[in-house]
Amino acid sequence: MDVYDRLGIRKRINGYATLTRLGGSLMPPPVLTAMQEAATAFVDLVEFQEKVGRRIAELTRNEAAYVSSGAAAGLVLATAACVTGKDLAAVARIPNLDGPSNRAEGPEALKNEVIVHRSQRNGYDFAIRQVGVTLVEIGYPGRTLRWELEAAISERTACIWYFAGEHFARGALPLEVVIEVASVRQVPVLVDAAAQIPPVENLWRFTQMGATAAVFSGGKGLQGPQSTGLVLGKRELIEAVALHGNPNQAVGRPMKVGKEELAGILAAVEWYTGLDHAALAAQYERQVQRVVDALTGLPGVAVRRDFPSEAGQPMPRALVRFDPSAGLARDEVLRQLRDGEPAVEVAPAGADGLAVNPQTLAEGQEEIIAGRIREIVGR
Repeated sequence: MDVYDRLGIRKRINGYATLTRLGGSLMPPPVLTAMQEAATAFVDLVEFQEKVGRRIAELTRNEAAYVSSGAAAGLVLATAACVTGKDLAAVARIPNLDGPSNRAEGPEALKNEVIVHRSQRNGYDFAIRQVGVTLVEIGYPGRTLRWELEAAISERTACIWYFAGEHFARGALPLEVVIEVASVRQVPVLVDAAAQIPPVENLWRFTQMGATAAVFSGGKGLQGPQSTGLVLGKRELIEAVALHGNPNQAVGRPMKVGKEELAGILAAVEWYTGLDHAALAAQYERQVQRVVDALTGLPGVAVRRDFPSEAGQPMPRALVRFDPSAGLARDEVLRQLRDGEPAVEVAPAGADGLAVNPQTLAEGQEEIIAGRIREIVGR
C-alpha cells in the first residue's frame, strides 16, 4: 500500500497532457535515483546550482542555465533580471516599480514595461506582472504589424515577452521578426516555452535564433521534478537571474529549489537529451492509431488522428467526436471516464469532442482508454 492508497487518493490514467493539476509527468528511474542520492548529504546550494546550470547549459547548447522552481518562477526571475541587470540596489527594489521612486524620469527610474502581443495574453502572464511591471499590448487578436512593435519600445521597456507554440502563433509577429526588431534596440526577448518539449531541439532553437532567454518546465516533457523549470540563454542575463533567486533575499526567495530537485532536473535533462526521439515519436503514433482503430465504426462516434497537440507540440493525438443527435453528450462521457474504474483523464476538445494525448501514457494504457469509451458509448 503506497501513500495514495493510505490517504484514499484515486490514481488516474492521464491521457490529457502534462498538466500541473495532475502532477505534470512521471519521473523515470534515473531521475528518482539522482534525487535520492542528493538527499543523503549537505552541500553548498549556490555552488550546486551553479554547477548544475553549467552542465545543463552544455547539454542544451546554451551559454548558461538556471534551475527555477517551475516555469512560472522562471518567468518571474527572468523578467526581474531584465529590469535590474546585475545592479544589487535595483534588485532590492523589486517589485516596487510603481512606487514614488520609480515614477519620475531619470537615472534612478528602473525600466518597468514588458511588451506582449495582445493575441498571446493568457493566464500565465501573472508571473510577469508579479515583478511589478506594466504589460504593454501590441496588435489585435488576429493581426500584429511590425511598426506596432517598433512604436511600443521606449526607454522604459525592460523586455519583450513571447509565448511560443503553434497555438499562439496566430495574430502574432513571427519570433524572427521580434528578435530582429529587439536586437536593433538592444531589448531582451524572453520566450515562454514551458510546454514546448518535444521537440528536444527547442532547448536550443529559440536562443540560437537570438532570443535572450527561453523558459521551460522541468516537469512536463523533460519528465523531471514537477517543481523545477529551466531558464536558458545568455550568460549575462542568467547571472542576473541568480541574484533574484534563492537563497538570496530577493523576489525569488520564496521560489526555493532544493538540492534534490537540482539533482533531479539535471538527471532528467541528461536522460531526455539521450533518448531515441524518433522511436518515441513512433510510439506516440502507434498509440494514437490504436485508439483510432478501436473506436472507428462506433455509432455516433467519429475518430481521427489530430496534429499538432493542444499545446502546439509536433506530436499526434486521437480526436474523438460525439454526435449529440445520437444521444451522446461529451461531458457525460468525460464524467464517466473520471468516475469509473480505472479513473481516466482526457482533454475536452471543442464543444462535442475529446482528445487522447499519448505523451503521458504508458504503452497499453491507450487501449484501456479506448475500451472505457467503447463501454460508455455501448450503454
